[in-house]
Amino acid sequence: MIGKIYGTGSYVPSFVWDNDKLSEMVETSDEWIRERTGIARRHIIEGEEEDTTYMASRAACEALKDAGIQPEEIDLIIVATISAGEIMPSSACGVQKAIGAVNAVCFDLNAACTGFLFALNTAQAYLGQGIYKTAIVVGAESLSNLVNWTDRSTCILFGDGAGAVVLKASKDGKYSQVAYSDGRKGGVLTCSSRNQKKYEKESVDAETYMQMDGGEVFKFAVSKVPEVIRELLDKENLSTKEIAYYILHQANVRIVQSVAKRLGEKMEKFPVNMGEYGNTSSASIPILLDEINKKKGFRRGSYIVLSGFGGGLTYGASLLQW
Repeated sequence: MIGKIYGTGSYVPSFVWDNDKLSEMVETSDEWIRERTGIARRHIIEGEEEDTTYMASRAACEALKDAGIQPEEIDLIIVATISAGEIMPSSACGVQKAIGAVNAVCFDLNAACTGFLFALNTAQAYLGQGIYKTAIVVGAESLSNLVNWTDRSTCILFGDGAGAVVLKASKDGKYSQVAYSDGRKGGVLTCSSRNQKKYEKESVDAETYMQMDGGEVFKFAVSKVPEVIRELLDKENLSTKEIAYYILHQANVRIVQSVAKRLGEKMEKFPVNMGEYGNTSSASIPILLDEINKKKGFRRGSYIVLSGFGGGLTYGASLLQW
């Protein structure tokens, strides 16, 4: 048994900051950001209601509608996020409440930008063992709450949004995964909790925003992503020619271009949308999946590779048959 995707959904805030807006806040320009990242705009949450759980719930509702499934049929909800508005209850329980999935077991998962991929792997394990039959997996992030908007090295990169998929246990199709973590190198991408004992340090404010060694993260991604994709394909005895699409975490267009080159593949097989949304961490892969699905871009039976990489450090690749 595997978990087959029956529906997709996404939600992004309507409020947008383009690169010109950021040039008013830090020393940068539209040309500088586009050239180095491929990012032109990012969507930002606005108001009290629009938070991580709200976006996750909206994306989940869209996925349910697309799948033609009632909320009561859902057995499992996993939300991948590093930016939940509350420590407890979990965002997944908030989604359960919002969509009426009264029979679902719910929990959040934190694997940074690899979060959706690891959550999908986790749901596959539950469905593959027959523990649950129907699941919703969501990636949702309010990264605007974690970004220091005076730090040019990070603020140009990130945006907010959510994407979701509905999985149903099926005897048809294929799912395979390869995943890794390297905690020894976790210091190159960090964000400390704001719930620290304030008396222990004069100030922890700077540490509670995302801190990143961009050069090290770039080298890690362009090295490990092609490596793990090749391992996955070798494991399944597939060639690159048999893959219809590679859906990569949308961090930087240069990373995607480098991965395509190292795999000897054309960019046409590597769709990108970070120009519109920026890096939405765990939400980037499911948002892109939903965009392509809405355009009827996937053919039933075709092979798709998903690959995520990010804080932890974590990385992996999964193969699914649409």
